[in-house]
Amino acid sequence: MTGQRRLSQAISEGDGISLIVPVVDAEGAREATAAGAEGLLVRENIAGIRDATDLPLLWIGSGGDADACVLSLSEVNEDDVEARYKSMLERGIECVVEVTDSDQLEIALELLDPEIFMLSPAAEDLGEDAAVERVLDLLPDVPAGKLAIAHLFVQTRERVAELERTGFDAVTVGTPDLAGLASAAPPEV
Repeated sequence: MTGQRRLSQAISEGDGISLIVPVVDAEGAREATAAGAEGLLVRENIAGIRDATDLPLLWIGSGGDADACVLSLSEVNEDDVEARYKSMLERGIECVVEVTDSDQLEIALELLDPEIFMLSPAAEDLGEDAAVERVLDLLPDVPAGKLAIAHLFVQTRERVAELERTGFDAVTVGTPDLAGLASAAPPEV
C-alpha cells in the first residue's frame, strides 16, 4: 500500500511544528507514534512497521514501502532530477526535495516546483548553531504555500520552538523522547 499516507497532509494539519522521528524498528515506530510524531524517517525496510503505525513513512533514498521519498539535489545529476521526481509521483509517492543551498533551491523551483522542501545544512561537520543558521538562511526563499522541513535532528524544545517561530512546518528530531520537544502533551493511547 505505497503512497497512501500523505506526509504533506500530516505536517500541514494542526497547530505548531510537526516532528519527524527517525526509526530503525517497529517498536521505535510504535513509541514515536504514541509520543506524538507526525511522520517517521526510515533508511531501510523495517519488518512490521506498517502494523506498528499509521504515520507516513519518509524514506531517505529510494525506499521500498514509502509514502514519501527524499530526492536530494546534492546526490542527483541535474539531468536526472526531473525523471526521478516524475517517477516518484507516478508511483503515488510524495517527493520531498532536499536542498542545501540557494542554487539547489532555485534549480528545484525551476525544474520541479515541489510541494515539500527539506532544507539541510551543506556539511555534517557543522556545529548545531551553524547548521540551524544555514537552514534558516534558506527558508525565506521557499515560496509561500510550500511546506518546509528542517533536516537537523534537533534535541531541545528551544530549537524546535525557534524553527516553529521562523516558519518551518516540520523538523527531524534526534531523540525518540518527544515529551520534551512537543508544544502540547502527546495524545493518550
